[in-house]
This record gives sequence, C-alpha cells and structure tokens, in this order.
Amino acid sequence: MEQLQRVPSQPPPIPASQPKKKRTSVPSFFSKVSWKLRLLKREPLKNVFSILAEKARDPNAKKRHLAMRGLGIVAREAPDKQVRAYRKVFFDLLVHGLYDPVSSEVIHESLKTLTIMLGKIQGQSLGSFFIDITLQTRTLLDDENDSVRYSAFVLFGQLAAFAGRKWKKFFTHQVNQTQDSLLTHLQDKSPQVAKACKTTVRACVPYLKLSKEQTFQSEEDQRNPRLSRQLSHYHPEVLLFFYANKIL
Repeated sequence: MEQLQRVPSQPPPIPASQPKKKRTSVPSFFSKVSWKLRLLKREPLKNVFSILAEKARDPNAKKRHLAMRGLGIVAREAPDKQVRAYRKVFFDLLVHGLYDPVSSEVIHESLKTLTIMLGKIQGQSLGSFFIDITLQTRTLLDDENDSVRYSAFVLFGQLAAFAGRKWKKFFTHQVNQTQDSLLTHLQDKSPQVAKACKTTVRACVPYLKLSKEQTFQSEEDQRNPRLSRQLSHYHPEVLLFFYANKIL
C-alpha cells in the first residue's frame, strides 16, 4: 500500500512577533531620571529640567503625572545648592501642576514636591510664588480626594512657618479666610487628614485674627494669667474647637 500523505490546504499560522511601539515606560522614565541624577557632574541639571518641563505640559495626564514625580525625585536627590539655583524653574512647573484641570495625581505630586522644596530652601526667595502657592493650596484643603487634602494641609502648615514678616499680613488674611476649613477638617473622615489638620492649626494659631468684642476663659486658664491673656481675645468657637481637639 502506498502511504498517502495529507497536505493541508493552508499552512498553520505562525505566530509572529508584533512590532512594539516605541514608548517610554514608567520604570524606564524613572531610571533615566535617576541615571541623570547620578551623573549630574557630566549631565547638567538644566537638561533634566528640559525633559521634565516638556512632560509637565503634555496633553496626556499620565505624562504630566510622571513629570511631577520626576521633579520630586530631583528635589530629593539633587544637592541643595543646585535645587536652590533652579528654584524658579521648580516653582514655575510645580505651581502649574497645582492648577491641573483634570488629574488629582498631578496635583498631589505637586503638593508633595512643593513641601520638599520649601524645606530645602527654608522658605527663602519665594517671591510672588508664595502668593500663588498659598491661594491654590487653600482651595485644595476641601478637595474630595483624601491624599490631596492631606498634602494640602501639610503644605499650608509649612507656609505658615515660612510666611515671615514679608507675607505676615497676607497670610493672616488667608488663614482667617480659611477658618471654616481648618475647623471642619479637625474632624475629617480621614484620620490622617484630621491629624495633618490639627498640626496645621497649631502652626496657624499666631495668624488667627483677634476679636476684641468677645472673650473666653476657663478655670484652667485662670490659673495661668499669661496664657489667659493670650487666649482671651480669640473667638469662643475657635477656642472650643482647640480644647475639644486637644490643640491647646
């Protein structure tokens, strides 16, 4: 018998490797940033900023988010001297990120990196950025995103520490405009936010507007005349919140 061989009418499909689109992944992006930071002596920091500045204004929200995270890496890892030298570029990009119209992740990263930056420069040479940062951070204290609210309170408390004489009048007005938010979020649904709010309220106490019309004293205050004099001018409602939340 002749052995018959079947010849398939169509050859079986051979899996072909699909050509991959050339794009920068998240790990790749951060490895590049870290690599540049390790080689700052050979790779000027301005080159890193040119990459991040382009990404920070990209129409794609994910790329903008990556840019803000990249700025955070640079702020943490770069020498303080270089961070201070490029502070204007930093603040320009970060303030832009605070106003992101759609991405809470971009806003959150901007808040976190601004906190790092303020710590590194100790609030010096902020210029008009202090006003921009304060005004927008105020609006974010009531954001629906827990992480954004938490980082906004942390940043606002740091702004209180660095307001100084130059911005004291301006910041006093902002704190008094923010009293409702400060008091409300002492009992925030997020324990982390409530804790951050309590710390911020402590930092903002010196900026709270005094009220000459109303006074408030407790028996404990009367045992401490100096403390009594300092507290007697604050609004009773504010003091009650302070006592209830063990701030004073």
